[in-house]
Amino acid sequence: MAKDGIIEYFYAAHSAYAYLGAWELARIAKQTGWTVQHRPFDFAPVMAAAGGKAFRTRTPAHINYFFGRELVRWAEWRDLPMIGHRPTYHDHPLALANGMIIAGGADADVLSQAILQAHWRDDADIADKETLRALADGSGLDGTALLDSAISEAVQTRHRINTDEAIARGVFGSPTYFIRGDMFYGQDRLQMVERAITTPFAV
Repeated sequence: MAKDGIIEYFYAAHSAYAYLGAWELARIAKQTGWTVQHRPFDFAPVMAAAGGKAFRTRTPAHINYFFGRELVRWAEWRDLPMIGHRPTYHDHPLALANGMIIAGGADADVLSQAILQAHWRDDADIADKETLRALADGSGLDGTALLDSAISEAVQTRHRINTDEAIARGVFGSPTYFIRGDMFYGQDRLQMVERAITTPFAV
């Protein structure tokens, strides 16, 4: 469990709501002096462990609301550009993009934002090596070195650890934040995350 000063950030690199909350999370961290600890995880097994339904099995009403109207409203609220459809490559594997963020280390904030934005603004394939290399290079980082690190056993082991820990701690969606062990699900809880940093909620 992280101590004071750490916002544990469990999410997947293709998450719409992680994208919508990314810049607000960075603002909170900067304003409070806390550090965001990026914990990208493999989305499908976390959802399965939590009993979540696969996208194709959800009702049209659920899809139209949470992946339609809500996205439109939150994109406007956060003043973020967003495509008007489910990303073309949304079901591609996450290990490489998540691994790039893990490999980013101290630069994970800017790299994560670039990957999330490419997926949800530009409809990019974030499972594609050349796409990820270009995103890293465009962020002022060494894309080739990050790709090499992303596929390393050390980084992919960390990815599996993040996934296993998300399951063990009851994470059931992306993004999820922990403040001193207190879990907040969804970027619409970021106001509560900010409050919890200075004034923890009653147990």
